[in-house]
Amino acid sequence: MFRTTRRAVFRLAEVGAALSALYHRARLLDAEHLPTKGPVLLVGNHGVWGYETPVFFHLVHQATGRYPLGLAERGFFRIPLIRTVLPWLGGVEGTRDNALAALGEGNLVVCYPGGAWETFKRPQGRYTLRWERALGFVRLAARTGVPIVPFAGFGVDDTFVYPPGEERLCLRLSSEEKYRMPLVVGLGPLPLPVRITFAVGEPHEPPPADAPESRLSAFRDRVAASVRRLLLRACHA
Repeated sequence: MFRTTRRAVFRLAEVGAALSALYHRARLLDAEHLPTKGPVLLVGNHGVWGYETPVFFHLVHQATGRYPLGLAERGFFRIPLIRTVLPWLGGVEGTRDNALAALGEGNLVVCYPGGAWETFKRPQGRYTLRWERALGFVRLAARTGVPIVPFAGFGVDDTFVYPPGEERLCLRLSSEEKYRMPLVVGLGPLPLPVRITFAVGEPHEPPPADAPESRLSAFRDRVAASVRRLLLRACHA
């Protein structure tokens, strides 16, 4: 019974992601940079509320035949229903051990270094990378020797708009959470029908596992610069 329910939820999510991709006329550029086998870490920008993630996963699966695993914000796993369902849909709690295990099993792993800081951004933060304190993904790649493939999504911050007074209209995932989720609006109950375009870049070989923090930071900044260039590519494609 449990396995049947899990399979049904997954198939329903697949259909929903495919319909969302059609709704947004979504496309994936330069998919040849995505390996069809072996571990890889995809790193990119996050959109409002993370709404674009299923669309991106759907396009990656179409291009490679692989189901990505996403490193999800830990706060979601404090919510009972989401804690149960998210792993069924390819989301794993974003801990170091889970990430190491996923890459060790040869998975295609998606990481958003900006995390909830980008997902719950304010209007003035559109398409801004919040990676100032993010070194975890670099350490992960350095420890495992897994290449980082950068990607960027354009349109992902335009699917919803912020109502007047949005600073006062915020929620928390739980009483323990430091993040405040802004309330956003779309086209009635639907997101706005903007086009979403993802662009994928060439792989970056990580620094060695014993690299000093200064080198890790420089590598992070190089990956971030690639994502910004890919945002321009996706915007003008």
